[in-house]
Order: sequence, then structure tokens, then C-alpha cells
Amino acid sequence: MKAMIFAAGLGTRFKPWTDQHPKALAMVNGKSLLQRNIEYLQSYGVYEVVVNVHHFADQLIAAIQDNGGWGSKVLISDETQEVLETGGGLLKAAELLRGESFFTINADVLTELDLHALKGFHEREGALVSFGITDRSSTRNFLFDEDNRLQGWVNLSTAQYRFPPGTIYTPETAKTQLKPKAYSTVVIFSPEIFSLIGQKGKFSLVDVYLNLAGSHKIMGFDHSGDRFIDVGKPESVAQAELLFP
Repeated sequence: MKAMIFAAGLGTRFKPWTDQHPKALAMVNGKSLLQRNIEYLQSYGVYEVVVNVHHFADQLIAAIQDNGGWGSKVLISDETQEVLETGGGLLKAAELLRGESFFTINADVLTELDLHALKGFHEREGALVSFGITDRSSTRNFLFDEDNRLQGWVNLSTAQYRFPPGTIYTPETAKTQLKPKAYSTVVIFSPEIFSLIGQKGKFSLVDVYLNLAGSHKIMGFDHSGDRFIDVGKPESVAQAELLFP
């Protein structure tokens, strides 16, 4: 299998590091976030990885080349002209990923989610997309029914709800009938995803999930209790170093 690591973002929450460097090269116990995720994928037999680049792209490419991809075959998806967010970035990398199911992960996430278990769940469910979710606290959550099928999204800080086309849910019914779960950014896609994405240009995977959830199975794989951290801010590094020696 192949995987894609999203590493093109501006990392605005990670300043001042990202004033001079890409976030994916921030260090945790002597290894960059990018290296750690490449090695994480290797531990599940994934040795062909696409990395998208934009912010300080030259530094990322140099690190990959200087370290021989840390033992993996690393392909670059170049977004130096315009950062495309996760959905647009995935679509741009389509030719590098076509042909079979594949994983994606955000570069600034560290996790011990079992990719073999995620893949097995995805195949048993016959899903188009399956992604890791947990019970951790978050202001932005996906909403799932009792079968862990995606039914919506909510921003708790603004009370904004979004639902797939044709949904039977409203904000009022969602509060009592759906379960909010935090997104882990570790995803497995079936290969037909590229023929179903309707958006163009710059857009989020959230848009893709919600657009397709009414007509296709998009599933949440609950891995609550696993080690997990979003290394989103500089102060997260110290916690990450405790969790991931």
C-alpha cells in the first residue's frame, strides 16, 4: 500500500518555528515529525509515501533527499504555487496514489493507531473512506450514528452544524441522536475516491467527507485510549516527547 503525508501547511499555530521552517521538520526527541510519520508507516509495511510541499518546500525536499527518505520511497507532490489544503492536496496527488487503497495522515500528528486494524475495519464495512476518531476533547467534531457512520460535523465553539446532502438530521436532533468524535487525521481511502471528488482547487477533506457521506459509507474507527497527540503548537512538543520517546 501507499500513503500520503500532508506537510504543505503554513503552520501558523506553530510560530515562531514556522517563520523559518516547515512544521513537518519540527523535532520531537531528535526526530522530525516527518521522519516519525514515515517510520510509523514503515512499521505497518508502507514504504511508498507521497509528501506534499509548499511552505519552505526546499527544506522539506532537502531533508528527504539528505536522509534517503529514511528508508522509504518518497514522492513529492509540489504545491509551491498554491497551498491546496487537504482535499485539494489529495486530488493533486491523485496520479501518485491511484490503483489501490491508501492511507493519509497529517504531518503534525503522532499516534499509535493500528493501521492493520483500521484497514481490516474498512474492508469489513465496505466503506469508501474510514478514519480514526477518539473521545478526546475538541471544539470541532465529526458526528456519527450508532454504527459509527458519518452523519455530520459541528464546531462547538460557534454552534455551526454541517450535514451531508439529503440528511434527516437537524442541529436539534443531532444533539441527542449523534455522537461527537474528534478526528485523528489517519485515514484509509478506497481507490474510487478520485472519481467521486467533485471539488476543484483549494478545499478541505471535511468538504469531501460531507459531500459524499449521504451516498457512500464513510466510517469512523474509534481508537480511543491509544497514544495520540496533535503537535499543533510549540507547547505541544514537550507533551509529545513524553508520549513518544
